[in-house]
Amino acid sequence: MIIRSNPINQCREPTGWPGRFVLWTMNIRHSKVTDWGLKHISIEKHDTILDVGCGGGRTVRKLAALATEGKVYGIDHSEESVAAARKTNEQWIRLGRIEIRQGSVSYLPFSDDMFDLATAVETHFYWPDLPADMREVLRVLKPGGKLIIIAEIYGGGKHVRIQKLLEKHTELTNMALLSVKEHSEVFSKAGYSDVQIIEEYDKGWICGIGRKPL
Repeated sequence: MIIRSNPINQCREPTGWPGRFVLWTMNIRHSKVTDWGLKHISIEKHDTILDVGCGGGRTVRKLAALATEGKVYGIDHSEESVAAARKTNEQWIRLGRIEIRQGSVSYLPFSDDMFDLATAVETHFYWPDLPADMREVLRVLKPGGKLIIIAEIYGGGKHVRIQKLLEKHTELTNMALLSVKEHSEVFSKAGYSDVQIIEEYDKGWICGIGRKPL
């Protein structure tokens, strides 16, 4: 059973005014870890990009500013998130550079081989079936396209107290906090190649990168 009033579940699926507040804070709080993660990949100006779990829409806006002649799609299963992301990116949407949709990572409403890059910032540990959902993202990537996941907490990282608290309440949070090794394994088992897992241990940050085989 999902208890939506739980603060952690408001991060997973924002609803109502508490959800709107969480989205506003996430746009601010996740900005630095997002910038750090994106430095580990190259984004070309014509790229077509998907942000999975777009939340309040700030990452989508960052990506559109980098892919200056491409298009960025954001998807989120939360109606509140979709509304917030659309508001954050009103101008980009009018210009046809950004599109925000409501949907699930488990059933992405996109055709095969569509995206040069997929991003997931602070969302993959909430995915309903992480191995299967990683394969679903792989499906919509072009051959040679990449998935990057970015997070500010992971199993075995610096924030031990937070990890223990989350693990204690797994039945409420449904979060999967993977170790460095487990991050690498889930990419490889889902069919990604050239897997890289990068830690910024002093800050407790992690990013994982995998490529769809040619």
